[in-house]
Amino acid sequence: MRLDFDLAKPIYAQIVDEVKRAVARGELIPGDRIPSQREMAQALKVNPNTVQRAYQEMERCGLVETSRGEGTFVRNDRGLVTKIRREMADETLRVFIADMRALGLSAAEVRAMVEEALERGCHSARPGSDGPAGGVNDGSA
Repeated sequence: MRLDFDLAKPIYAQIVDEVKRAVARGELIPGDRIPSQREMAQALKVNPNTVQRAYQEMERCGLVETSRGEGTFVRNDRGLVTKIRREMADETLRVFIADMRALGLSAAEVRAMVEEALERGCHSARPGSDGPAGGVNDGSA
């Protein structure tokens, strides 16, 4: 796991988000063991207390479960992946809609723009992701 930390968000929350993304993408599946807290802290070069807080939060929200002496595992729940994808999609939409409203666009304008982008085959990639470079495929290659 590799993270480019955002200074505007607590590191423990970014660790939780990255594990959720790995589950949503299928890189981690229910029942998979995740690195120990010590291994994670070393890999990310962060304070072990920060990783401990992330693991506690993941347990609290039902993402992982720890078995004493065996490790921490993605919770073995068939609906977990669907739930995480939905939560992440809802948050992305919430931010997107808020941003579009802040630009003064109407719902009809936003719908039209989304439809147009989907028809063009618009891709989005987060900085540092493995998605297509450049983000939008505007057909000028």
